[in-house]
Amino acid sequence: MKTLVVVQARLGSTRLPNKILLPLAGQPLLLRMLERVKAAQSNFELVVATTTDGPDDAVAELAKGAGYDVFRGHPTDLLDRHYRAAKAWGAQLVLKIPSDCPLIDPAVIDRVLEHHLAHPADFTSNLHPATYPDGNDVEVMPMKVLEQAWKEAKLPHQREHTTPFIWDQPERFRCQNVAWETGLDYSMSHRFTIDYREDYDFIKAVYEELWSAERIFGLSEILALLERRPQIAELNAKYLGVNWYRNHLDELKTVKPTETRQLEQKL
Repeated sequence: MKTLVVVQARLGSTRLPNKILLPLAGQPLLLRMLERVKAAQSNFELVVATTTDGPDDAVAELAKGAGYDVFRGHPTDLLDRHYRAAKAWGAQLVLKIPSDCPLIDPAVIDRVLEHHLAHPADFTSNLHPATYPDGNDVEVMPMKVLEQAWKEAKLPHQREHTTPFIWDQPERFRCQNVAWETGLDYSMSHRFTIDYREDYDFIKAVYEELWSAERIFGLSEILALLERRPQIAELNAKYLGVNWYRNHLDELKTVKPTETRQLEQKL
């Protein structure tokens, strides 16, 4: 089965523009994130899916220059971009991993994919409900299911976020979730993703403590670091639990209000 990991990446973030080019251990954040994905032991091909917008020429050049395949597609319709990338590569199984997960643990990718291969379904992820620290996002779907979503999804949030059409209809699609094997739920208490400057400060501090050219540090090492140096966790603590769900609670049937948090308003 030809398996393709699609990493969506663009420069036009409204909250933190050019975030994927910010430096981490001497390389742009995107390349550090891709080396973590590539370190997974599973058998897959990897493509960076950026946009056709002119500024994203830089993303395509960066990824190609580092030896990664690149697909360019719709700027805001992520469902279309993922589908067309998967179709171009002749994929039978598609993994969605966003580029705003620069601390993703390769072992988590392996675990979710292995679970799907052992227990085939229409959709497998570690996000519904999430238990891993935010920023370890892995979603797996057969190409035929992705194509079905691409053909039928109409709502803006279904197109923008790629997979809600699938996982928000469990009565129609056979969805399964891979929970963190520790039995803990750190999805709202630990934030390893990047949307804001404080997130970058956090990720940069983690890299400064743990990065090595010889090996990829994992989730357990990050958590141990935060135990030793809780001040690092404080760098982006005000954004804990803040995710895109907060703007669509009236549209999402399977997401509870406790799975997101609104941004605190400045007085």
